[in-house]
Amino acid sequence: MTRRCYQLSCLLLALALVATACGGSASPTAPGATIPDASRRGIVVLGDSLAVSPSRTESFPAILQSRLNTAHPGWTIRNDGIIGDTTSDGIRRIDAALTADTAILVLELGANDGLRGDSIASIEANLGTMIERAQAKSVRVLLCGMETLPFNGVNYALEFHQVFPRVAARYNVPLVPFLLEGVALIPEFNLGDGIHPNAAGARRIADTVWPYLQPLVLQASTPNYGT
Repeated sequence: MTRRCYQLSCLLLALALVATACGGSASPTAPGATIPDASRRGIVVLGDSLAVSPSRTESFPAILQSRLNTAHPGWTIRNDGIIGDTTSDGIRRIDAALTADTAILVLELGANDGLRGDSIASIEANLGTMIERAQAKSVRVLLCGMETLPFNGVNYALEFHQVFPRVAARYNVPLVPFLLEGVALIPEFNLGDGIHPNAAGARRIADTVWPYLQPLVLQASTPNYGT
């Protein structure tokens, strides 16, 4: 590993630790703005390539579906991950993604915005718009936090990190502090590009997401859950 790669790795790992520490801004069991129809049993993952890697059948949404089949039969996940998508693309797709049976939205977008160096303000606004549209339809939202390497500067990487906990707190939605916790920069959990998860990495991502997703499933199944 070169000195530069080592420095980038250390910074990303430090950001991940900060993300975990800040995860308390939104509880995994925090209720949504409204109580959805308990007859809904649909979950949609609106995401990018991280949601379809290494393949749709081995992706983290597919692993979550297997867990739902055992723990909460009748619940189904629709994987709306598209390679290369940004939060701006999510704005264009959100309305079609929120079908009538959707009870929960797993919002997994922003990684490509960070790689491109898109405006922090626009990323935050786009995430907020998608959450508002979901909540307007009584859909509960799980926001997946992301980090970005400092290719666009250390200040940009730090500002990017702050977006997700800030949005989660504003809209009172649960936050997965860092989607790639325990996966990023670990070769055995990634494909050859070092960026996208392999099958083992996808299973680890599912392990990270499940403790935040399951309470939402319980809330949607039993509206008085946690009250």
